[in-house]
Amino acid sequence: MIWSGILIYWANDIYQITIQGQPFLRFFPERFYAAFRADHRLAEGIAWHIFFQWFFVFNGVGYVAYTLISGEWRDLVPTKQSFGEAWKVILHDLHLGKKVPELNKFNGAQKIIYTGVIIFGAISVLTGYAIYKPVQLSWLKSLFGGYEAARLIHFCLAIGYVLFFVVHVIQVARAGWNNFRAMVIGYSVNEKK
Repeated sequence: MIWSGILIYWANDIYQITIQGQPFLRFFPERFYAAFRADHRLAEGIAWHIFFQWFFVFNGVGYVAYTLISGEWRDLVPTKQSFGEAWKVILHDLHLGKKVPELNKFNGAQKIIYTGVIIFGAISVLTGYAIYKPVQLSWLKSLFGGYEAARLIHFCLAIGYVLFFVVHVIQVARAGWNNFRAMVIGYSVNEKK
């Protein structure tokens, strides 16, 4: 999805960080597009993006259905205490807090992030449709504040997924090889010593 999104984004590469009106950082400089031959592939990018969005939707619906049917949602939905727990986890992970956060199946930060990813996934799908069919789904486009706003939200969420993925893999790897392996294969392996 990210790659096909880059192929689409190339056609109207407008986002950049500016400081005092001067461009400071473009997300994808021209040499990026040249190196990966990502330019002039808009139609291909749209075709792949629409194809893969069905996997994204079905995976998300399946995951939510599984958590509801299995009762796992009780472990994932944040509680009032989750925000305080999340702050302690952040301080601990940044080595600013000495107290080790309470170990549960999911800590407060995980509950907030994992629930947020589900919500953001739904918003990604809706903003995607709003920018893909802005005339036919004008009510949806208006809901997000217009075409440009929906496109910006969609773009920011894509960046968020990449950051989530990178931080998530680093955090799991830091927790140990068995945790990393369990994340990849879906279950823990109890090693005998």
